[in-house]
Amino acid sequence: MARTPPRDLEGTISRPSDNGDRPAEAGAPLAGVRVADFSRVLAGPYATMLLADMGADVVKVEHPEHGDETRAWGPPEVGGEAAYYLSVNRNKRDIALDLKHPEGRAIARRLCEGADVVIENFRPGVAERLGIGYESVRETNPGVVYCSISGFGTDDRPGFDAVVQAESGLMHITGQTPTKVGVAIADVLAGLNAAVAILGPLYRRAVTGTGARVQVSLLHAALSGLTNVAQSALITGREAGRYGNAHPTVVPYQTFQAADGEVTVAAGNDALHRALCRAIGRPDLAEDPRFRTNQLRIVNRDALIPELEAIFRTRPAAEWTRLLTEGGIPVGKIRGVLEAIRAAADAATFTVDHPTAGPLELMRAGFTMAGYTARSEPPPLHGQHTGEVLAELGLTDEEIGDLRARGVVRQATIGPTGEPSGDSPDQPLSRSAATPAPKENP
Repeated sequence: MARTPPRDLEGTISRPSDNGDRPAEAGAPLAGVRVADFSRVLAGPYATMLLADMGADVVKVEHPEHGDETRAWGPPEVGGEAAYYLSVNRNKRDIALDLKHPEGRAIARRLCEGADVVIENFRPGVAERLGIGYESVRETNPGVVYCSISGFGTDDRPGFDAVVQAESGLMHITGQTPTKVGVAIADVLAGLNAAVAILGPLYRRAVTGTGARVQVSLLHAALSGLTNVAQSALITGREAGRYGNAHPTVVPYQTFQAADGEVTVAAGNDALHRALCRAIGRPDLAEDPRFRTNQLRIVNRDALIPELEAIFRTRPAAEWTRLLTEGGIPVGKIRGVLEAIRAAADAATFTVDHPTAGPLELMRAGFTMAGYTARSEPPPLHGQHTGEVLAELGLTDEEIGDLRARGVVRQATIGPTGEPSGDSPDQPLSRSAATPAPKENP
């Protein structure tokens, strides 16, 4: 959205109508949408990364000294950047801005006034104290879609994924004893919920011109993600059980030990159960009155599963996978993460040219869109686009240089050997951090 604000950082500016001088990406579903991203760690950055994948201009705001916490969540690292940070910040621009400084807060308000979407995950009340709470932003930007992500909704508690997995019941139903899922799934679910919830009001705004406030919590995203398990508990009034690698209401739907490894079988209906019995050479199990329907198999799980376990132990996992696949039964080898990425039939990754890491392989989103190829820009360095974004907001080089000299903002630079370095007010503002400084002759 184009912005031509006055020089007075505390002044009021009018809402611009386009995305500055940055050209909209042809065919991108969210071309021309600007997102002011004040979120950190995983849920918010994951949501804004999905919006950026679809063409939104996401401006990530970080503290000029420490930045997003995930920048320090390594090793592993590459090119001075932690893998955790790299995983959820592709396709964004980055401005390093001190929100505790009055001029920093004024710049943040200016960014919000020109944004279509604002997203934050501050503790309750912090955004308001910074002057970028929903009511403050709406006064000058009534069409804004404003998304707040919290840990526990109106319950003012710090929300980290492991705690939410415990509090949501997710840990209770996972594993043989209460077990945390191996990825921060509550954060990921919250990010997905936030992205979807933002897109709805954006579509409505195109018709009505009105914005909306969106509120997402890690707890309620996790609770919503319990789906059938939660509904079963509500219907029965009984606490959900723990089934490990099996399924509470579909049998057989679990992991089996083969002669040399494990396979997972998902006979999700009666026809697949019959096909499974034929494939393993035991058609009699399909005709057994105890196992003819899924309802009966649930009741008689303890009789059926030992029979299947004994059969699966007689052959290698690869052989069972081949036989069951040929029989049309859903079956899968239990793979490691890197093995699974490499084995995916459709490419699961793409490679970008990162300014300090060089060629960098990143994961793709879980969706594709016909007629549109997702963007493929590397995650930004800390403050990589500070000068660029501030110039779009109407600040002169002299004003930006002064802010840098006083530590209100930070501009990333790259040293002669290609490593990221701290801010240097003498670095030309026109130089992008993605363009290394010239190397000196030896």
